[in-house]
Amino acid sequence: MGQSTNLSRYLTLMPALAIFILLTLVPLVNLLALSFNDVTWADRTESWNWQGLDNYADLGSDTLFKAGILNTVIFAIVAVAFQMILGFILALITTQVSRGQLIYRTILILPILVPGIIIGAIWKLMYSFDFGIINQILMSMGITPIDWLGNPNTALLSVIVVDVWHWTPFCYLLLLASMQSLPQDIYEAAEVEGANQWELLRRITLPLMIPAIVVTFIFRMILAFKVFDEVYLLTGGGPGTSTEVISFTIYRRFFTEDQAGYGAAMSIATIFVIAILIIVASRLNSRKGDDL
Repeated sequence: MGQSTNLSRYLTLMPALAIFILLTLVPLVNLLALSFNDVTWADRTESWNWQGLDNYADLGSDTLFKAGILNTVIFAIVAVAFQMILGFILALITTQVSRGQLIYRTILILPILVPGIIIGAIWKLMYSFDFGIINQILMSMGITPIDWLGNPNTALLSVIVVDVWHWTPFCYLLLLASMQSLPQDIYEAAEVEGANQWELLRRITLPLMIPAIVVTFIFRMILAFKVFDEVYLLTGGGPGTSTEVISFTIYRRFFTEDQAGYGAAMSIATIFVIAILIIVASRLNSRKGDDL
């Protein structure tokens, strides 16, 4: 009976496993193989020329790759940190509202429903040096207008602001769902003992929310490292390399420079870097949860 049950479970998982292998493992193995070759196309034929580790060795001297990695790390850490903080605060406030929660939730999640192409168009107009609403407000206050997207000192920050506006609702929804599922009897017992709101937050809400916070943080970090559309639509990686992110660098190598093998090596290296950062972030978050 037990063996039959286990077999049925394995058979039930087989379709999902087959889809995972076909859509994830096979492309990943192909990408890994591609990274050791130089691929050329001529007369509708594909030619693979073995390069060994040369593609990976070239990454060390590629200034565009270094800039892409550095900017991506800065972008992901800063953007996700603000999204998590704002999302948590909004979720905390929403749970305290007794009436109209549905209206507030609907308003707060609107940015995440807007397509990326529209977000790029809206914010590019808002950031416009000559007639953007942001500079119009600054000039009305007697402040010199700023070239938000054309200045290397402000371009990356401007893209981060757009990403925070776009993805904070995602963090808000996940944290709100977790916060609303917390057991209320613990809060009632703590209030009977005389605990104030700060003590409830620090000693009950935060410790119980650690698993949801860690999952949301890791998920958003993964998505932040894959940022492409906002950079492509707003700055195109410029000015210079100030907003060059790794996904945009890989796009250049694959599709505009026809360096598929080198682009694949860059992709594998990026996956490795992301995996390391996610592991470190998970352990740091776990330690913080233990300290609370």
